[in-house]
Amino acid sequence: MRIAIATLIGGLVMFLWGAFAHMVLPLGEMSMRAPIDENRLLDTMRTALPQEPGVYVIPHFDPSMRGDDKAQQAFAQKNEANPYAFIVYQPQGRNPLAMGHNLFHQWVGDTLAALIIALVLIRAGASFSRGLLFGLGFGVFTWLTLSVPYWNWYRFPTAFTLGYLIEQAFGWLLAGAAMGWWLSRKRATG
Repeated sequence: MRIAIATLIGGLVMFLWGAFAHMVLPLGEMSMRAPIDENRLLDTMRTALPQEPGVYVIPHFDPSMRGDDKAQQAFAQKNEANPYAFIVYQPQGRNPLAMGHNLFHQWVGDTLAALIIALVLIRAGASFSRGLLFGLGFGVFTWLTLSVPYWNWYRFPTAFTLGYLIEQAFGWLLAGAAMGWWLSRKRATG
């Protein structure tokens, strides 16, 4: 039962921190910009992209052309001479203010991640300081394995990447501390 409660505490702390980081602090919008002509861009996406969800990297290189030196050279020149875009595309719109299912999925994800930390903390001998350390470690691990590759390979902006580091490291530090406190408190009192 104490693991379940620690998991719920950790998931809730991370969920609330994420809400604060996105709604009060600028962490969620670092490097996000408005296009100059949004309507024109939307019209272009409707006609220039396939009408199926996907991730589109522009300029695009067909992986089947990897052995073709001329195709690779032409692609390199095209990349050097043109803008780059990493587009997560959904052809069907939806109301971004109807966030109920998004918030639920976020809370479930945070809570499942908190369960992993709670299990590691139990195994390591939970304490407030270990919770801080493990929480911070998991937050940095998350950032290193997700955001750094996106920054490195897909050119995500540095400010966006650093904002995510702050969000993950500090959020899991708080959640880990709360879980470590709860788990050590329950162990000490029975």
